[in-house]
Amino acid sequence: MFYTYIGYGMVLWLLVKIKRLTKGKPEEAKLPPDELLPDITLMICAYNEELVVDEKMENCRALDYPKDKLRIVWVTDGSSDGTNDKLANYPEVEIVFKPEREGKTAALNHGIKTVKTLLVAFTDANTMLNDQAIREIARAFIDPKVGCVSGEKRVCARTEGETAAKGEGLYWKYESTLKRWDSELCSTMGAAGELFAIRTRLYTEMPKDTLLDDFIMSMRLVDQGYKIAYTPEAYAMEYGSANMEEEAKRKRRICAGGLQSIARLTPLLNPFRHATATFQYISHRVLRWSITPFALLALIPLNIALVIAGRGCIYTVILILQALFYAAALGGWWLSRQGRKNKLLYVAYYFLFMNLNVFRGISYLSKHKNNGAWEKAKRG
Repeated sequence: MFYTYIGYGMVLWLLVKIKRLTKGKPEEAKLPPDELLPDITLMICAYNEELVVDEKMENCRALDYPKDKLRIVWVTDGSSDGTNDKLANYPEVEIVFKPEREGKTAALNHGIKTVKTLLVAFTDANTMLNDQAIREIARAFIDPKVGCVSGEKRVCARTEGETAAKGEGLYWKYESTLKRWDSELCSTMGAAGELFAIRTRLYTEMPKDTLLDDFIMSMRLVDQGYKIAYTPEAYAMEYGSANMEEEAKRKRRICAGGLQSIARLTPLLNPFRHATATFQYISHRVLRWSITPFALLALIPLNIALVIAGRGCIYTVILILQALFYAAALGGWWLSRQGRKNKLLYVAYYFLFMNLNVFRGISYLSKHKNNGAWEKAKRG
């Protein structure tokens, strides 16, 4: 438990410091002039997103990238609302429509066939990019070892009291720090679907029932020997889940996708192929989605058994600390139900909430059969 959530971050920080001492801090590549920038396709997979089309297209038009080098493609996966009608008002948009809804992965497999540019960036319909995002992605690709570039996800709340957004935002701040260190050591462990890009020629079709398409797609490139570069200067902003029930939908699917990914990325568990990447992958991802939640479940009964067996006062102290932690989580849960918040209590609650959803994810995965579609979580 300690290693997964705290110890790995400490080890990673130390390894990055050692690397800087021996090899120096990595230098930032300089962007070429506009005429030499690579052509790039911005692909947006969407299902019934008519409510955000205008806002998203306004955001796309505000991107600071040569218009003749940026192609915008919307892949509308079985949309039955007014998404396509609204998109028809934007002449710069190419619509790739699939009448049947098969899920995002199937939409990606379908849409990528239309991409002719050197690079392709992926983003969600409900996330807004900073105006320099595409330029910063292009900058990261100057390094030929980079096969994928992951932007930063930033979570915001519409109102002060949105506890789901607060919890998700705290989690992503911590994750962003680990991603930055991971990238500097060897490679970031997976891209976030809100904003990432790959070299188009490296795309390989994924099974349409893939739950974490962004993670599988990007980690396959690590297995091929490429690096996932993390670029916080390119970021995507989205609102947090409307409430904890909606956030649970997301966490359940992500945890199920994590377990599915472990099964489909078995070559990355072999340290003789990519030693450093395997160390990072197991430490940062595999433990969180597999062993650690079960360790959390076993901690209290094991601790009680050690206290009863009289193995030392240290275990009594640890048991008291565990009791205080769970009391804090219960307090955080109660306050969130009242629409109030306390940051310290909420951190304990959200941590427990994430781990419990691993078990819900196991159930979700067992019922998930050859279908890539899922119920979208409502945003704030």
